[in-house]
Amino acid sequence: MNKRLILLFSDTGGGHRSAAEALIEALMAQHNGALECVMVDAFKGYAPPPFDRTAAWYAAVANRRPWQWALFYAFTNHSLGFRLFDVLVFGYVAPNIRRFFCENPADLYVSVHPVLTQAVRVLGPGRPPFITVVTDLVSVHRAWFAPQVDACLVPTERACRLALSYGMPADKVRVVGLPVAARFGATPGDRNALRAQLGWGRERPIVLLVGGGDGIGPLFEIAQAISEARLPCELVVVAGRNQKLLERLQAACWNLPVHIYGFVRTMPDFMHAADVLVSKAGPGTISEAFIAGLPIILYSRIPGQEEGNVALVVEEGAGVWAPSPAQVVEALRRWLDPHAGPDRLRRAAANARRLGRPNAARDAAQIISSFL
Repeated sequence: MNKRLILLFSDTGGGHRSAAEALIEALMAQHNGALECVMVDAFKGYAPPPFDRTAAWYAAVANRRPWQWALFYAFTNHSLGFRLFDVLVFGYVAPNIRRFFCENPADLYVSVHPVLTQAVRVLGPGRPPFITVVTDLVSVHRAWFAPQVDACLVPTERACRLALSYGMPADKVRVVGLPVAARFGATPGDRNALRAQLGWGRERPIVLLVGGGDGIGPLFEIAQAISEARLPCELVVVAGRNQKLLERLQAACWNLPVHIYGFVRTMPDFMHAADVLVSKAGPGTISEAFIAGLPIILYSRIPGQEEGNVALVVEEGAGVWAPSPAQVVEALRRWLDPHAGPDRLRRAAANARRLGRPNAARDAAQIISSFL
């Protein structure tokens, strides 16, 4: 009988699901399909009210009222605030966590979500192994770190230092990178051929503008600012699942070549074919861009967990912080300048590639498999 592995995730942001899917891809490849991997959104299926609406609450607060999220994040990430939150909440949800484990037996549990990592605390002696895969790059909330887990896999050395400062045993923490789909690390081939396949031009630099799977942020305003500035580029805008944004983009008039998409599953090809990425500071998108060697302009960040992502990109020379459409245009103008721009882009691309960990999912899967 195949062994059974359960990945605990939640759609509080798209990164948790993407990391879980990348891990499953790598695990199934390593085990030639002879492993049962199940993703469970434990908030949706087992959290008591009001925590069963955590995903919807997170989306509304983190993206539309960021100051509220900033206060909540700072409070719960403080040692006293975290203990108070734990006292008030954990006892209430513990019976549901126990029910989850009773109804979902497995040979190994993997958490890719900070709050769900704390579920390990209800398991007693003789429990199956429990592993955490951290999906925040730098500013990692203390909820990610439960000393009871058997291993804690983190994406960066900065996250490792934070884990140790929060009391994680050093022998349990491993730096592996952030798991992303294998296609991002595939050899891209000829860029011009890829652009022709996508229907893009070859004469101008390609600027790829994204806002995550849900098309969050001022994408329309940034695209308009680039168009009005008549920058010497070709623009690719991915609206994700944001249908209103997609329709608004399609109805607009543009002063330069523009390609508009909704939700796509060809992002590895897009990144390999592009010259510059303009994005919010999501950890998954940044990690994918690193692997593709794609210079990054970051235009927004979620308070708390994404602030360190901006520092990582800027301090390592892989990109710039431009938190307004006008600043995005100025950053692009410097990078697209026909004299100094190519050298700037090459340096940023080399720095991004240096930070990439294309084998993160495979390395994490190997460690996870060692506990089966």
